[in-house]
Amino acid sequence: MNSNNQWMSLLGLANRARKIISGEELVVKEIRTNKAKLVLLSADASANTAKKVTDKCKSFSIPYKIVENRFLLGQSIGKEARVVVAVLDAGFAKKLITLLD
Repeated sequence: MNSNNQWMSLLGLANRARKIISGEELVVKEIRTNKAKLVLLSADASANTAKKVTDKCKSFSIPYKIVENRFLLGQSIGKEARVVVAVLDAGFAKKLITLLD
C-alpha cells in the first residue's frame, strides 16, 4: 500500500468517526474556533480559496497540507470532489501529517 492510499484510508476513518469537516466556510469557522487540528487543501483549489484558507491557518497556527486534487480528497471521505477538509481530532491530524510529509 503506497502512502497515497494510507492517508486516504486514514482520512476515511476520521470521516467515519465524525472527526472531519469539509467545505470552505465550515473549515474557516473551525479554524477560527481553533477546533481544526489540520487542514487539507487540494492543489487545484482556486487561488482565492487557497489564499483564504492558508492565511487563516497561518494566523491561527494550524498546520495545513496540500493534497494532489479535489477528487482524491472527496473520494477519501466518500463524497464528491472536496477542495478543503479540516481534521478535528489531534490524533488523526498527527498521523496524517506524518503520512503526508
